[in-house]
Amino acid sequence: MAGASGGERLLIALAAIALSILVGTVIVVAGGLIATCRTPVLTVGDLALCYDPVAVYDRLFFGALGDPLSGGWSPLNAQFAVTLRETTVLIFTGLSVALAFRAGIFNIGTQGQLVVGALVSALTVLWAAPALSGTAGTVVLIPLGLLAGAVGGGFYGAIPGVLKAYAEANEVITTIMLNFVAVLVVRYLVSDHFQDPGSQAIQTASLPEYAQFPALLFDPRLDFSLVALGFALAVVVGIYYLLSHTSFGFDLRTAGLQPAAAEYGGVDSARTVVASLTLSGALGGLGGAVYVLMILGKFQTGVPSYGFDGITVSILAGNNPIGAIFAAFLFGVLQSGSSVVDFATDVPPQLVGVLRGLIILFVAMPEFFRLVGRRITPEDRGPAAAPGGAADD
Repeated sequence: MAGASGGERLLIALAAIALSILVGTVIVVAGGLIATCRTPVLTVGDLALCYDPVAVYDRLFFGALGDPLSGGWSPLNAQFAVTLRETTVLIFTGLSVALAFRAGIFNIGTQGQLVVGALVSALTVLWAAPALSGTAGTVVLIPLGLLAGAVGGGFYGAIPGVLKAYAEANEVITTIMLNFVAVLVVRYLVSDHFQDPGSQAIQTASLPEYAQFPALLFDPRLDFSLVALGFALAVVVGIYYLLSHTSFGFDLRTAGLQPAAAEYGGVDSARTVVASLTLSGALGGLGGAVYVLMILGKFQTGVPSYGFDGITVSILAGNNPIGAIFAAFLFGVLQSGSSVVDFATDVPPQLVGVLRGLIILFVAMPEFFRLVGRRITPEDRGPAAAPGGAADD
């Protein structure tokens, strides 16, 4: 697994999905035999099957795409928009975690960085919006909101970076704890200082329409913008170039693979730690800004767990920026399809969550072992492993 090529890893991932579906089918059938229903899908003697596993997986995958095999399908359908909406935000959080992992740092705090970036983005746009309007407002306010979200998330990501670099604090502990700090502090700030007086929910005032991502081809009520998705893809390309074709990316990857060798080669490990967690936090903050500027149109407490989902996206992608696109799309399909299964079948939502978790687990475990193997095998294989053992993800 440590030396598996991209094609081999793709085949392993497809095999893992097939195996997870097989195991999930057994679970659905077992649950369907235990459950009680008025109209079973299959009856054999005294046995009645209440859940149809084929229908479940059909809704989970094809339902998330808006039934592409049916007649008259359009890529602009509402359910596909939900899938792409989830994918867009997950690309940013997946990149955030992946970049830190590539530097050998476990950033578990992307959720907190996303929350801080979302609030800073919303407040900045609300502050600047009265001075602008129309197309000019869109051109200025959206980049301003994205920049503010990146700065807010980057600042919050730099805190555990400084603590690790100069106080030897464990970044796993600090980033986890800072998630709770972010949520509670943001809740206090919104409820006591930036609360929308016309709302019972803990939220800021709504952003003007011209300060949000334009929907373009999709219905504006679907809260998805192709512009935001295009921006996410551009960021992926930028991070890929940064990691693969710049001296900073080389220092970051070297510090992640062989910290001692990187230090001996002149890499400033403390500066690399702070820079990588700052950039990682900035990517998480961008995800929060997109959440505010595309989906919600304001900041509201109770932000979904995009940051924690980004950990799974990163592992599924093997910490590869390009792979994060496909991993985020798979995760978006599963999240969107789960809601379709809930509405279109009698399967309990808890069982749907189990099926989704099985797919993620089966796909993620091979990548997890590959990442662990890559940290072990270069030292075990000695000099002979140097040319290929440290190949880029």
